[in-house]
Amino acid sequence: MNLLTNPLNTFLITALVAVPFTAQAETAEEKGMAISVESKQRDLGWQDMQAQMNMVLRNKQGQESVREIRMKSLEIEDDGDKSLSVFDKPRDVKGTAFLSFSHPVGADDQWLYLPALKRVKRIASRNKSGPFMGSEFAYEDLSSFEVEKYTYKYLRDEACDGGTCFVVEQYPVDKNSGYTRRVVWVDQSEYRVWKIDFFDRKNSPLKTLTYHDYQEYLGKHWRPDLMKMVNHQTGKSTDLSWNSYQFKTGLSDKDFNKNSLKRAR
Repeated sequence: MNLLTNPLNTFLITALVAVPFTAQAETAEEKGMAISVESKQRDLGWQDMQAQMNMVLRNKQGQESVREIRMKSLEIEDDGDKSLSVFDKPRDVKGTAFLSFSHPVGADDQWLYLPALKRVKRIASRNKSGPFMGSEFAYEDLSSFEVEKYTYKYLRDEACDGGTCFVVEQYPVDKNSGYTRRVVWVDQSEYRVWKIDFFDRKNSPLKTLTYHDYQEYLGKHWRPDLMKMVNHQTGKSTDLSWNSYQFKTGLSDKDFNKNSLKRAR
């Protein structure tokens, strides 16, 4: 589920990773970054992943529509992850496919294949804050988390579903982001994200994303069975239910290109 820069100094990041986290961070900004670096480092090495996903769209009145999606992701060394999402049901969206190349620095590359038009549409950077397929997830929410995409500030420790969490404020570097900031709850035992509050361009509360029922894979990689995004301004929500996770299945770059969009049936 992985969900949308500043060229931070590589030496600084390397230094933060090298220093044990037990060391006292000097500032709230340094501590916020150190927590985020540790969270990213702990999940490295999964190589590739495939999973099934149900997307439940719910309007203000509680009416639901369900979509079935196949998801593939590829871990890229020294760059952001690549992902491919293919809609299988219902019939009106069957064959729609979304390809995303995340990057630590600079704009992500994203494309949407619309089978009715038989064409691939590139998602412009200025449109990354727009809704993905009518859901409460924006295109920028679908990018892999990369440390360089944000600046940071540690706020406090707080009880959370994962036990005790660090609460860290993240400020998007991308001027095209739909958010002024995100407040993220990261548990102190496994560095898993449990909640994200999103604030819009007016710095008003916009959405909350919560993560539920984490499962551990390959002895170190934690993935949620359920992600719930609630839009506080519209009353709408979107649930992502995940199942059938598989890792290290042999995917490669050739499975993630614009040609793969059209043949992803």
